[in-house]
Amino acid sequence: MAAVEAPWPGAVGVSGGSDSLALMFLLRDWAKSRRLPPPVVLCVDHGVRPESLSEARQVARWARKAGLAAHVLTDADRKPLHSDIEAACRALRYRLLGAWTSKRNLKAVYVAHTLDDQAETFLLRLGRGSGVDGLAAMRPVAPYPHPVIPELKVVRPLLSFDRLDLRAYLLELCQPWLEDPMNADPRFARARIRNAWPQLEALGLTRPRLAQTAEHLGRARAALDTVSQAVVVRAFRPLADGAALDPRALGGAPRELALRALAGILMLVGRRTYRPRFERLEALFESLSACETTKGRTLHGCTIAPASRKYAVFGASTLLIRPEKPRQSPGKIRTGPQ
Repeated sequence: MAAVEAPWPGAVGVSGGSDSLALMFLLRDWAKSRRLPPPVVLCVDHGVRPESLSEARQVARWARKAGLAAHVLTDADRKPLHSDIEAACRALRYRLLGAWTSKRNLKAVYVAHTLDDQAETFLLRLGRGSGVDGLAAMRPVAPYPHPVIPELKVVRPLLSFDRLDLRAYLLELCQPWLEDPMNADPRFARARIRNAWPQLEALGLTRPRLAQTAEHLGRARAALDTVSQAVVVRAFRPLADGAALDPRALGGAPRELALRALAGILMLVGRRTYRPRFERLEALFESLSACETTKGRTLHGCTIAPASRKYAVFGASTLLIRPEKPRQSPGKIRTGPQ
């Protein structure tokens, strides 16, 4: 059941939707069949809707009825969300899940992304004009998507599973699930994609085919990652608190490889697990290649500015990439027997 080379023991994030509840039961039975410790169920109260806390508590009751330990996580310093609610909820969820799991010395957080999610994410990123990395498939086992928890993994065992099959499985168990109204709210792009599936599939853009395309791009991503290391070696030098950059070497490299190398350094220095938005990365690359960064730039948690003579390892044109100073400390996590 678990993905190949997936760490165990782990926690499973359960929202109460059909996908995550199915994963909870599948992981429970998988661990039991191998005489391994059971997963710990974590439910995040996002606070976006008045029902959020009661729904999280319902998930915890279902988990305990299934014989599993369960905890409701709430951000004690939560602030109101005014824009990009989906992204804000995702960031909060990963932060709380990761912090709780890491403190208990568990190895991974298991999440219920499915084949449907793979296809929907591909279309969302295609609409944003993403490059190879954005369009490539989600990995079954990947670094945890939060910068302050580098030792943790995120595991997605259900990437080949269809959502309808998971719901059929829950019906066999007589297990109800929760429906998040955001999933049908046309204000959100993912909901609009779900409503458009009949038209898309009539054009041959089926979920399995789109997921397969994402898999192909995943292999291309891996190959490009390998060859882009040559650009990293030529154009960058590691420093104690960042990296020195030779903009001439970066600008002279093949564009795709240079963009990948630059994105990788920004992620490393800025301690980010996602690549910067492609259009902003390209704009920075154009500026660097034209040697226009004279007053400094910021991107992806990094500052990019001319180096002092002490750090001018590539000559007068050397630039320094360093972490941007934090603006605020993360909130506290509140847990309890909720």
